[in-house]
Amino acid sequence: MKLFFSMKYLLSILLLIPFIGFSQSANDTTKVWTKGGTISINFSQVSLTNWAAGGKSSASGTALFNVFANYRKDNLSWENALDLGYGLLKEEDDKPVKTDDKIDFSSKFGLKPSPESKIFYSALFNFRTQMTDGYKYPDTEKVISSFMAPGYLTLALGADYKPNDKFSLLVSPLTGKMTVVSDEELAENYGLDAGKKSRSELGAFIKTQFKTTVVKNVSLESKLDLFSNYLDTPQNIDIHWDVLVNMKINDYLSANLITNMIYDDDVNIAVDNNDDGVIDSTGPRIQFKQLFGVGLSVKF
Repeated sequence: MKLFFSMKYLLSILLLIPFIGFSQSANDTTKVWTKGGTISINFSQVSLTNWAAGGKSSASGTALFNVFANYRKDNLSWENALDLGYGLLKEEDDKPVKTDDKIDFSSKFGLKPSPESKIFYSALFNFRTQMTDGYKYPDTEKVISSFMAPGYLTLALGADYKPNDKFSLLVSPLTGKMTVVSDEELAENYGLDAGKKSRSELGAFIKTQFKTTVVKNVSLESKLDLFSNYLDTPQNIDIHWDVLVNMKINDYLSANLITNMIYDDDVNIAVDNNDDGVIDSTGPRIQFKQLFGVGLSVKF
């Protein structure tokens, strides 16, 4: 319990790091800080009355918040990003169902040996978790995830190849990854021994980031993380891949296509092939999520 609360205190401080840049004076900001962000709210609704073909009335909404603060001066680079997302779906008299929920914070510090070099000696910190409880719908009584259950903390040391502002490749032969599960009842679902609240791994880590303008008003961003645990089945590589396509309609309207693919060799997923309430198998599997929405979008 002490570990959990100490970690919450530490994470609260770390999540404030990106906003340090926002507190700089105007003169300093124009010289060394690049900062900004996006708020997007997507909403959809279906209303049916005496509809002969059948169906359900529903309403859904997703809110996305992305902010960054990057420092660049001489041979130093410090990049900070915080991504938040939350979505709900409501069908007639059913309880609201969560469709999106994420906290993703990254901070990367780099130092290059010379002004001409495209390689930075870098340290990366990443933290991921969710905000609220998750359930195995339609069962809304049994919690299968919550804040810091699981939570993932990664610290990587290595070299970051950045030939331009569009592409980055970080290769780390020395990476520590910690999985935290604050609820002991969920420990075994995320690769922890029964009764444990954390699991540490040591391995190699690769992170690629790519962003570009595909055509006018259409941008593409891809983030791919790969991790191999040196001490336990290193051939089974954990994957976390996010793709975002943003299609700008005008200054305030946009359409977003977001995909997330995850494979974690330590996460056990129960599968009911026949939908009869009987678990046929349990084990690691590819997880995939796709979200498409049209709504308000404001950049700052």
